Amino acid sequence: MYKHVLISTDGSEVAQKGVDQGLALAKALGAQVTLITVTEPFPVYASAAGGWVPTEMGNYDEIQKEFADRVLGLAKAEADKAGVAAKTLHVPNSPPAEAIIETAKSQGVDVIVMASHGRRGLGRLILGSQTSEVLSHAPVPVLVVR
Repeated sequence: MYKHVLISTDGSEVAQKGVDQGLALAKALGAQVTLITVTEPFPVYASAAGGWVPTEMGNYDEIQKEFADRVLGLAKAEADKAGVAAKTLHVPNSPPAEAIIETAKSQGVDVIVMASHGRRGLGRLILGSQTSEVLSHAPVPVLVVR
């Protein structure tokens, strides 16, 4: 059935539910796993003059890489403990849904597993929904864990 599972995590408590379910699915099927985390581009804000001005960049990329390494390290340790073959992937400076979809295509995965906060109404509209975007555009089935 599924031989390669893509599991998305941002290190949050909600995302951990997706990691747990994804690893359990992979273990049950004897599938390999790619664990992915995506860090978004450095935020920019519109200036009063109408142009785009970057905010203080400092060591943003370094901080994001350290965060990704920590998140993926914890998920990889869980995969190892469960006896699931897993590799990790950090995609920097990208919108999460876009990176997840592109990785699913380029890595030849059979299913994507990700968690959803389950927001509805105005909260979903304001915050957007990476999960919803992946569901709409993914080239493979998506298992959403709540």
